[in-house]
Amino acid sequence: MKKILSLILSAMLVLSIAGCSSTGSKQDTKEVAKQGDGGEKLVGVCMPEKYLQRWVQDGNNMKKVLEEKGYKVEIQYANNDVNTQVSQIENMVTSGVKVLVIASIDGSALTDALKQASESGVKVIAYDRLIMNSENVDYYATFDNFKVGQLQGQYIEDKLGLKEGKGSFNIEIFSGSPDDNNAKFFYDGAMSVLSPYITNQKLIVKSNQVDFAKCAIQGWKAETAQSRMDNLLSANYASGAKLDAVLAPNDAIARGAMAALKNIGYGSADKPYPIITGQDCEKSNVASIAKGEQSMSVFKDTRALANKVALMVDALMQGKEAEVNDEKTYNNGVKVVPSYLCEPVAITKDNYDKILIESGYYTKEDLGL
Repeated sequence: MKKILSLILSAMLVLSIAGCSSTGSKQDTKEVAKQGDGGEKLVGVCMPEKYLQRWVQDGNNMKKVLEEKGYKVEIQYANNDVNTQVSQIENMVTSGVKVLVIASIDGSALTDALKQASESGVKVIAYDRLIMNSENVDYYATFDNFKVGQLQGQYIEDKLGLKEGKGSFNIEIFSGSPDDNNAKFFYDGAMSVLSPYITNQKLIVKSNQVDFAKCAIQGWKAETAQSRMDNLLSANYASGAKLDAVLAPNDAIARGAMAALKNIGYGSADKPYPIITGQDCEKSNVASIAKGEQSMSVFKDTRALANKVALMVDALMQGKEAEVNDEKTYNNGVKVVPSYLCEPVAITKDNYDKILIESGYYTKEDLGL
């Protein structure tokens, strides 16, 4: 009898152990599934505003690529208000994001918020705009911003025949928002090409406004650019002097400059627009390029940038280092931030169809063509 009872108890013990093993296996599987479904894979994406078309596209591309990789994405737009962006970052940290992707409004205003993020173990990728004065920036993903300006300067150089010694020509210089670290790179890139011609007076800046600060457009606002161009034209070109070129660092500023020029008769067959540069390839500007109005824009394919940032997020989620191709250029005042630079491309009337439409970035309907 004792022997039978012992056998029964042994059998029950084996079944119990088997049951525990089975339950543990199911729990492990559920936990893996939970992580695979995105339960532990929350990414916060902070965009500055929706005023410029490019930030909407950037946000949409980022969300799409990250969700395709299995992440849950919380995306916020800050209406170009620094306090709003700080609050959004703080709320995302509280909500449990593991990685923050931030296109900053003011690259120097996020120090405290990023310190909070770091203390919570959150990794930070600066997106297209370098975040300044903080050690808590892990990576920077952007385009070669110096080259963006070079492409603009080289276009003006080529179209005016400056290398061949032609000139003099009248030019006016615009620079971007002083709170955007990229704006100085754009300006420096363009001026690396144009400054020698200004020095030898093949290019004449009739306003004498050449320094970055004097040419800056706060917030990249088209209306501010239009107002400045109105003033430049009335003060320097009222006597009938011809404006031959405008260095505009982005498409919003280009639109503002063109509006002012149109108001005094430019844009007609008898008085065509001067050479006008731009950046971002916004829909209305590409349509303008196709019509022979704006001369060029610099295309920064945000699909490529979104893909690169998604790979960075992948690496950080796995505790790995992300791929970079620049570890020298981008000093934020506290550290040199490891960076990945994507390549910009000059877009003109001759190549917009192939690069923008055939690649699927836009359709002709998008551009109203």
